[in-house]
Amino acid sequence: MSSSLRPRTLRAQLVSGQIVLLTALSLVIGGVAVLALHAFLMNNLDREVTTLRPAPPGSPYGPPGINARIFPDGSIGGTVELPGWEEPRALTEDEIAVLAATPSGLRTVDLGEAGEFRVTTDRMGIKGLPLSAVTDIVWQMVWILAGLIVAGAAVVALAGRVVVRRALVPLDRVAETATRVSELPLHEGEVALAERVPEEDTDPATEVGKVGLALNKMLGHVDQALKARHDSETRVRQFVADASHELRTPLAAIRGYAELTRRSGEDLPPAVTHAMGRVESEALRMTSLVEDLLLLARLDAGRPLESEDVDLSRLVLDVVGDARIAGRDHHWRLALPEEPVVVPGDVQRLHQVLGNLLSNARTHTPPGTTVTTGLSVHNGRIDLTVTDDGPGVPEGLEVFERFARGDSSRSRAAGSTGLGLSIVAAVVGAHHGDVAVESVPGRTTFTVSLRTARSQAEHTTGPAQGATLVA
Repeated sequence: MSSSLRPRTLRAQLVSGQIVLLTALSLVIGGVAVLALHAFLMNNLDREVTTLRPAPPGSPYGPPGINARIFPDGSIGGTVELPGWEEPRALTEDEIAVLAATPSGLRTVDLGEAGEFRVTTDRMGIKGLPLSAVTDIVWQMVWILAGLIVAGAAVVALAGRVVVRRALVPLDRVAETATRVSELPLHEGEVALAERVPEEDTDPATEVGKVGLALNKMLGHVDQALKARHDSETRVRQFVADASHELRTPLAAIRGYAELTRRSGEDLPPAVTHAMGRVESEALRMTSLVEDLLLLARLDAGRPLESEDVDLSRLVLDVVGDARIAGRDHHWRLALPEEPVVVPGDVQRLHQVLGNLLSNARTHTPPGTTVTTGLSVHNGRIDLTVTDDGPGVPEGLEVFERFARGDSSRSRAAGSTGLGLSIVAAVVGAHHGDVAVESVPGRTTFTVSLRTARSQAEHTTGPAQGATLVA
């Protein structure tokens, strides 16, 4: 059976199975009944043929059927008559030839237009009765059974749908519970997995009850696992936040003493001066790492950000200007719409997002790379893009994972912590936005999508329409 014709739902499969079984059983019973009826009628007909008395010689009245004599010379002569005929007629030469070739005993012969007859032959003559009565009764039986089978299939189809629908109501409730669970945000923070299959649908004595009971057990295990995961993540976040907070003070002291030693004016050996410079540099790098970890811990804890109208156009100009000073060996370009683009958010964090993206482009691309920062508005959404023509992101690298590291194709400059893009993803997520990357050798684009303060669909613009391209 073709997959397009095969019943898809369990209800359809059950109802169609009932119809098929009923039809098959009815056909078997009907076939046996027809065969039994045919055998019974044939036995009666054979008995009548056997006891049939031929008409006296010269009598114009004979029984319906075949009444023929075999003469001493072997020739055959006689009449044939069917019910409804006014009088018998003489046998034709073809009919006589068929009868002459018929062996003795009870036989069925076909006399063409006259139809089939059940005949018996002996030395004196041939006598027989028409089979039309038996055939008509058998065919009537066949048509009656066919009608009953069709009517029965229709009744089973209608009644079966009602019965099956009622029987599968508990399964529907189990499916609804599973659907509600599938719609829960299980990946976000603490989740109270209170959904369970109703107790009436967890009877282990029924098939549906077994499914409901198994689903409840699975949901219980998942609930415990989610709580354990949340508790573990909470402890880790708290540890990172506490450790980062506690590390700020000693790191500030290390930097202070290193800077004090450098500015003391005393003549120090070159090796000591170099060592103190490295201590101060690494302390600064560790401070940056601690600040990043502390920020991620706060974002993971769901602490709300400040929200005010931020002019992204002005923000892009400022951050790209800073990047141009920091990376003079790169080419920095802008693609901004003519109208200012305003978005609700935390200006400092959005500044950090763009700064991290530009720093990532500068750090992981060779000198001479062109980096283009663009803004566009599409149906109430703002897309902030940073595109470079560098070697691209290594295949399979999850760039937004924490401490993600690329290979030599995007070399790391000293000072990178591997947290820049993970902070971008966390801050954008806290703004209810999305961030994505598309990369092929020669072109890498990071896209940050944010919501506008108000719908600006009528002012939809892009780098190709109404954009100002600045070298």
